[in-house]
Amino acid sequence: MANPVSLCIYNGQSISLRDVPEVVFSDFRETVIGSGGRLVAMFGRPGTDDEHVKLTAILALEGSGTLRGVSTQVGNMYESLTGDFPQAHWFEREIAEQWGVRPIGHPWLKPLRFHESYRSGHDAWGRQVRDEISPGVTDFFQVRGEEVHEVAVGPIHAGIIEPGHFRFQCHGEKVFHLEISLGYQHRGIERSLVGGPNKRTIFMMESAAGDTTIGHARAYCQILESLAHCRVSARAQAIRGIALELERLANHIGDLGAISGDIGYLPTASFCGRIRGDFLNMTALVCGSRFGRGLVRPGGVGFDLEPARIDELLGRLEHGLKDATVAIELFWEKPSVMARLEETGRISLKTCHQLGLVGPAARACGVERDTRFDYPSGIYQFSQIPISTWHTGDVFARAYVRWLEIQRSIGFIKSQLESLPEGPIREEQSFDSLEPSRLVVSLEEGWRGEICHVGITDEAGRIAHYKIIDPSFHNWMGLAMALRDQQISDFPLCNKSFNLSYCGHDL
Repeated sequence: MANPVSLCIYNGQSISLRDVPEVVFSDFRETVIGSGGRLVAMFGRPGTDDEHVKLTAILALEGSGTLRGVSTQVGNMYESLTGDFPQAHWFEREIAEQWGVRPIGHPWLKPLRFHESYRSGHDAWGRQVRDEISPGVTDFFQVRGEEVHEVAVGPIHAGIIEPGHFRFQCHGEKVFHLEISLGYQHRGIERSLVGGPNKRTIFMMESAAGDTTIGHARAYCQILESLAHCRVSARAQAIRGIALELERLANHIGDLGAISGDIGYLPTASFCGRIRGDFLNMTALVCGSRFGRGLVRPGGVGFDLEPARIDELLGRLEHGLKDATVAIELFWEKPSVMARLEETGRISLKTCHQLGLVGPAARACGVERDTRFDYPSGIYQFSQIPISTWHTGDVFARAYVRWLEIQRSIGFIKSQLESLPEGPIREEQSFDSLEPSRLVVSLEEGWRGEICHVGITDEAGRIAHYKIIDPSFHNWMGLAMALRDQQISDFPLCNKSFNLSYCGHDL
């Protein structure tokens, strides 16, 4: 039962800032920890004066279709939630870094992205000069003992990938602990959105996590459309849904190929590398960009689908499913492949709930958690996709859930193409004037999992605060836990089975 001091919120609903309950910290803490909800977002913003910061928490009450919002004001310190509620771990580290507010009792408080505090003169780490702020320069957890050794990987890696640092505490080949240090891709996107929207905003959203262009653009557009009272046509909503599932297909196929490559099974790796390109080219057929740039726009979409292109897409989908089935069924049929996937990097159901994992990582633990089903918006309110789960929590489960989702996404796209509604693709409406003093929570199920955007407007209807939570933010700690008591040689395989975003986390 939700605590009565929190406010019921629906996905994409615009609410008055005055309606979000502001309670004393003890009630805030009790609500967050005791509501039984999952922490979707927690962030700070300016309080009533320079000495206070307003904390806002958004909780998902799973199974209810509703969210809960509550806020409080704190000074330069407050009692940490993390010890009693591990889902708050990285949120509290972020708040400490951004606002100089120290959560007393946090078990491992350290910078998350290595940037200066938003509040001049308030620094949770006590640094004096900017030169001391450098990504990765920090204390790491150490396991003491005879023959325990430390292995440092990155931030520069052998492959053409984004930078991130991984510090392993090992005994021989066995990993006792993995600590992940990010921040190398911090671009200050959230702060640059304040005062908007403007012509640049949509492009920043599309590049928040470049392989999730559609997911983040959809989340942002839903906020603007809610604040501008814009109704998006059924045709545009269907095209947005097609684009989101094409994005999911390309990335899931790519991940299965990469997992295959990490265990040295080259047939599936080679096939999936090519098939991923086929699905990217389907997105390019829709809008001219393989990553969907320019497709999702406030008020609808930038490109329509005429009958000839619909027929072409249906034909390509048929071939894509046939090729993917051949390539991926090879994967499951090989005992040597299954021996590497099963029981590797296992996450227990308890750990999944404690950390608040999302996306395929959660569904691979048997958790039925999918925004398209739990908090549907757009076309998913009328045409839902069944939730795909497995129960073992290991690399096999994370791979197999992807295969289930591939098949269901293709079925969804085909059904939408075959019954695409008539109507305009975009509402000709200005988004310069937004409803003032409002808050909107926007959730989308990106291919990695739950994307959350929170937009807050000021009295003039401009963006006063904007918060983005990429699914990677929830799941990086899941990767660390998956390596506990594993062989260090399993790290590439476990890492790829999560395939988290560095830039989506760093923003």
